[in-house]
Amino acid sequence: MQKSCGPTTMNSLRTARRALTNLPRRQNLQDITITRTGKPIIRTQGGRSSLGGHTVTVFGATGFLGRYIVNRLARQGCTVIVPFREEMAKRHLKVSGDLGRVIFMEYDLRNTQSLEESVRHSDVVYNLVGRTYPTKNFDLEDVHVEGVERIAEAVAKYDVDRFIHVSSYNADVNSPSEFYRTKGRGEAVARSIFPETTIVRPAPLFGFEDRLLHKLAGITNVFTSNNMEERFWPVHAIDVGEALEKMLQDDTTASQTYELYGPKNYSTAEIAELVDREIIKHRRHINLPKAILKPVAGLLNKALWWPVLTADEVEREFIDQKIDPTAKTFKDLGIEPAELSSLTFHYLQGYRSAAFYDLPPATEREKREEKKYLHVLDDQ
Repeated sequence: MQKSCGPTTMNSLRTARRALTNLPRRQNLQDITITRTGKPIIRTQGGRSSLGGHTVTVFGATGFLGRYIVNRLARQGCTVIVPFREEMAKRHLKVSGDLGRVIFMEYDLRNTQSLEESVRHSDVVYNLVGRTYPTKNFDLEDVHVEGVERIAEAVAKYDVDRFIHVSSYNADVNSPSEFYRTKGRGEAVARSIFPETTIVRPAPLFGFEDRLLHKLAGITNVFTSNNMEERFWPVHAIDVGEALEKMLQDDTTASQTYELYGPKNYSTAEIAELVDREIIKHRRHINLPKAILKPVAGLLNKALWWPVLTADEVEREFIDQKIDPTAKTFKDLGIEPAELSSLTFHYLQGYRSAAFYDLPPATEREKREEKKYLHVLDDQ
């Protein structure tokens, strides 16, 4: 016959358990990492409650690419500081990590004090700030050159371990495009102030919130130039986010330049054909001469207060992507990038025409292809 524990015994057990809980946790040697500048970092694995050790500032985190790197960093337990301008634009990032891992700080790109406050406690800083069109408050020079200069100066002032600057493919100070030209000048400014800057040049990104697949699938993308013959290597945003995360953990990536691009070269017209096939619709594109479309786009961009086609976007349609042969790539980071055509179903099924339901029954081959994207248990 079992004997029940008395009140005194239960109290003793609770006291012993509390004492064991309050004991300091013993760290293993493999949990401690020394950064490039000699700073000790403690990393422990524990799912959502992991400890990444790093304090990371991500400028431009509220943009398309920003959410992918914030999610990866916060999930591994890093303390992520997210400078923001608009209150409603940053709310979705709060749940990326455990309680207290994602910290928001309001900033202004022209306010040096707010930039310094955002980086003073960090050991890694990412700069993802960028604009493809000018506004009445910020032109491309303000964002890509002067903004980068202020951020790099703040990073150098507080002797931050790492500065990772996300630029753009085709960044060149001699480019006919203002966007590529200011991106190239921004790279030069960052390296002149902080020589250990890691420069990342991603190709056109595709994903859930992209401006590539969704633009071609939408009904507003009517006017184009150059017959959509611009060629580039589209890259998956998730792969770029993984690459940025690996750069944080590998100090040998400091001072390096990375060209991140997909495995296959496409023209815009070829991607539009893929999109039309996936959504079972035909989007009409009207080709206009550059001499007409470019000035009209420039006037529209100044007259309207929402993002529309700009004169510089028309100019970029005539510039193919060029890869720097001296730059490192995904291969140097041990990443195999995804191919665009294997993911169009995943990102475009919301645009599918109702005519999809009038199509004949799928063949066995089509069923096998569809099972690559859908989780099904049987043929019910």
